[in-house]
Amino acid sequence: MGLSRDPWDVPSDAIPASPSQAEPAPHEHVQSPEELQEESRKIRRLQIVVNMVTQVIAQDSSLTVEEASEMVADTRKAALLMFPDKELAFNLIYWPRLQRLMRERFRMQ
Repeated sequence: MGLSRDPWDVPSDAIPASPSQAEPAPHEHVQSPEELQEESRKIRRLQIVVNMVTQVIAQDSSLTVEEASEMVADTRKAALLMFPDKELAFNLIYWPRLQRLMRERFRMQ
């Protein structure tokens, strides 16, 4: 084969620095500890909201499909108010979970 070194043995200069170790680009905003803490708080709040909505949709047998749809739409609005630039992230992380729940709960196609 002709390989003289272990393929898993990567030289240390070939490993890119992690985002926390990398120097920020001149146009990037470096978050202060307070901003990071606030962002963490908002992420946790959104996780709690999504978890509560999914639990209500899954467990409340008196909930109509219209009410559940309104809850999902309100959750999306709340997420975009907290994180205006993160619609794609919401669509990738939470939307499939909410869609699957709606399909399962209301036997939708």
